Amino acid sequence: MKLIFQEHYPKAVINLAARAGVRYSLENPFIYLSTNAAGCLNLLELCRQYKVPKFILASTSSLYAGQKMPFKEDLPVNTPISPYAASKKAAESMTYTYHFLYGLDVTIVRYFTVHGPAGRPDMSPFRFIKWIMESSPLEIFGDGSQQRDFTYIDDIARGTIKALKSLGYEIINLGGNKPYMLNESIRLMEKYIGREAKCNYKKFHNADMKATWADIEKAKKLLNWQPKVGLEEGIKRTVQWTKDNCEWIKNIKIS
Repeated sequence: MKLIFQEHYPKAVINLAARAGVRYSLENPFIYLSTNAAGCLNLLELCRQYKVPKFILASTSSLYAGQKMPFKEDLPVNTPISPYAASKKAAESMTYTYHFLYGLDVTIVRYFTVHGPAGRPDMSPFRFIKWIMESSPLEIFGDGSQQRDFTYIDDIARGTIKALKSLGYEIINLGGNKPYMLNESIRLMEKYIGREAKCNYKKFHNADMKATWADIEKAKKLLNWQPKVGLEEGIKRTVQWTKDNCEWIKNIKIS
């Protein structure tokens, strides 16, 4: 990483690198801490050494577990319920340290259930669409009534770029501003795939959250940002992308 900073002298760093996913973090917590916390520290220290003025950290709505909805940025997020959330909290704390000590301009953007084309294979939109198209049963942890504030990838990217402005130190939610039940998202997938889903309901995982819902007033005020693509349109686009790329997607193994 040091060689990159020496050669390019970046004007800003957007840290999107992370080990993501709640459930796997229970199986291998060490790699989450080393990637999400120590990896963030590596970048912060290079920003200090090479006098990079701006740092953006992509964080997570998983930090809001147990808080009152809609989630506001000033809520105390001191009780993470998974190693993944704990590692992201550690990264957030370290960014404040570098802001306080060295004047680094930091914006933390907390993402809410990002979905869209080329999404993560461990998240439900990718898995469920693939399984429905293959006529394979969907593995659903819980009864499907859990709610997520789905946010389309284009909106997330746009909000992250807007966060490059100088703000001092801020934490800002980027979310769809409307929670949907998981079962509702499945119905939309069935609609645009044209095939009924076979659902296999399993025990709800303790490390999962029952619901997420972003308060985005701060994003509107500071970044002039709000989502443009709703859940239905986002799923429609993702289904079409999956159909267009089915020849290589079918080879992706989902455990």
